[in-house]
Amino acid sequence: MNRKSLISIMDYSKEDIFKILDLAEEFQNNPKQRLLENFVIASLFFEPSTRTRLSFESAIQKLGGKVVGFSEAANSSVAKGESLKDTILTVSNYSDLIIMRHPIEGSARYASEISSTPIINAGDGANQHPTQCLLDLYSIRKTQGSLENLNIFLVGDLKYGRTVHSLLMAMSDFNPSFNFVSPQQLRLPQEYKDFLNEKEIEYYEHDKLDENIKYADIIYVTRVQKERFSDPVEYEKVKNAYVLKNKMLEETKDNLRILHPLPRVNEIDIDVDANPKAYYFKQAENGVYVRMALICHILGVK
Repeated sequence: MNRKSLISIMDYSKEDIFKILDLAEEFQNNPKQRLLENFVIASLFFEPSTRTRLSFESAIQKLGGKVVGFSEAANSSVAKGESLKDTILTVSNYSDLIIMRHPIEGSARYASEISSTPIINAGDGANQHPTQCLLDLYSIRKTQGSLENLNIFLVGDLKYGRTVHSLLMAMSDFNPSFNFVSPQQLRLPQEYKDFLNEKEIEYYEHDKLDENIKYADIIYVTRVQKERFSDPVEYEKVKNAYVLKNKMLEETKDNLRILHPLPRVNEIDIDVDANPKAYYFKQAENGVYVRMALICHILGVK
């Protein structure tokens, strides 16, 4: 696994995932380890990001590493017409590891095939977001005590939601049952349903967020992503399809935890924030420990 790019969560085995989660817990208990003092890591974000970019950079700096790169394509030679290939071949000369977000599906895989240094996919279009998936798995295990046999509700944009795509693939090794709640226009793509069918994993599709959530162990809410819609009218039709409110949680299980990859718009009411079942801000914090673990493992220092 050392020196190996992470492009899809399927690149890692169940055992690999447990290694990362265990190491993340070690970093949560003892984050002050100067393990990256001799490393330069490139952070290439061709698409806007707050939590992913900052948590990666925080993880690197807490471990003593150096960060180079850009936070949007307009701040790089891409604005001058430079190709992705030329950017990656150049930056791989300057760094020991490249963290990359790009709007085009498959771009991270392509980068990993031409780069002389490992690539971490920080999101490629509507395809995959494997590091978010790892921190989601860490958060689920922290709150549930296990990843096995959980009833998970995935709510919102299941068509373009790359965090959803990565999570359901990773959880497929742990005997889950899934409930997919989305508007018709944002249903889970057929390829992921085929994947679940092949794995013989139970799932149900719903149009409404209703009393069925009382059976949930995890409710994973996603925003409807305006930037994925070419037609603003279509976005307006579905942008507020579901809003989780505190009163809806009254009959839910004690162990229920609500996750969200953030940013939140309207899909979780602010009255939920004070509920002990709300875990999304702690989930964001967990991203630092998980990314510390992943970087150190790929670079072979842990």
